[in-house]
Amino acid sequence: MKVSYRQAAKDDVIRQFRYYLLELHLPEIAVRFRNAVMQTIRSLCQRPRVGALYTSNNPQRQGLRSWPVRGFEALRIYYLVDRGVIEIVRVLHGKRDVKGVLEDEPPG
Repeated sequence: MKVSYRQAAKDDVIRQFRYYLLELHLPEIAVRFRNAVMQTIRSLCQRPRVGALYTSNNPQRQGLRSWPVRGFEALRIYYLVDRGVIEIVRVLHGKRDVKGVLEDEPPG
């Protein structure tokens, strides 16, 4: 299965990596987080429909799924599955206004 990343998802991962690295001064955690995201996405490629469906009245959010980052369960990967492609939409921490962020997300 092919994987594509929206720019916002890439930015989310970079932001979280930098938080661990620069704010908390935990470079080993930053690297572990980055690796966990990649490993979780590889696992999703094996079973792409495993993630819980995101509930929204917005038709542009239909089919959006989420799955926790292994070892960093407060962070979830939000993604779409379509014709052999997993599109990573966002990677968000549960303490954020996830619904607000996702509802404001422009369509792919």
